[in-house]
Amino acid sequence: MNEIIKRAKAPTPPFFKQLRNISLILAALGTTIATAPMALPIVVTKIAGYLALAGGVAGVVSQTAVEGE
Repeated sequence: MNEIIKRAKAPTPPFFKQLRNISLILAALGTTIATAPMALPIVVTKIAGYLALAGGVAGVVSQTAVEGE
C-alpha cells in the first residue's frame, strides 16, 4: 500500500499527464450524460456509464505511471 502512495506522488511522464487529463474529461462527459435530467435512450445511458467508468480507470492508471530511473 505504501508503494502505491509513493507512485501516486512521484512525477508523472508528460504522455501520461495528457492521457490522465483526457480520461478525466471523458469521465466527466460520461457522468454528465448519464445523469442528464431529460429522458435519453437506454443505449446512450449505458454508453455514458461505460465512458465514465473507462475514463476513471484510465485516469487512475495514468496517475500511477512513473518516470524510469
